[in-house]
Amino acid sequence: MLLFKQPDAQQIADFIAAQSRLKFTYPQVAATRTQTPPAGYQVDHNRICLGQGRALYETAKQALVDWQHYRFDWLTLHRPDAGPEAGQTVAALAHVLGIWVLNACRVVYVVEETEPLHRFGFAYGTLPEHAESGEERFQVEWNTDDDSVWYDLYAFSRPGQLLSKIASPYVRRKQKQFARESLLAMQAAVLKNCP
Repeated sequence: MLLFKQPDAQQIADFIAAQSRLKFTYPQVAATRTQTPPAGYQVDHNRICLGQGRALYETAKQALVDWQHYRFDWLTLHRPDAGPEAGQTVAALAHVLGIWVLNACRVVYVVEETEPLHRFGFAYGTLPEHAESGEERFQVEWNTDDDSVWYDLYAFSRPGQLLSKIASPYVRRKQKQFARESLLAMQAAVLKNCP
């Protein structure tokens, strides 16, 4: 949804409530569980080593629960005061090129595994009022073999609206910027909060 002035809290709450009743905009729901993306989408896969050890992994998990990977000066996330859980609808409000863009997503799944790696994360998928169509997974991993802890960001998307098709090169640059800044936000959150 494009807006020429910043929406207030009630407008965003109404937007989230309306979007929460709608279906995903793509048929391959939960496809980010595997590394085999569906055909016809752009794929982005970015990773950063956050450090080592169980304590750092637990700190990284908490950073994801607190949505600290979403801390930017040009983008704010509007969500319930709770960690991610399947079915939860969120809205991302971006301020770009002098306009406000409000995008809606729903958490598809949450994953917490201990084999073969320790993994915690979640994915969300796009709803009708999102510029793109697709899914994105945010995950932290702890490999006990080498004690390394990673933040892994994996997404597939394609334009979901006419304007995002027309502005595709700009949208792709913003997606890449989001990935870079998300990696840095997680790195900063872990460094700040790890004992």
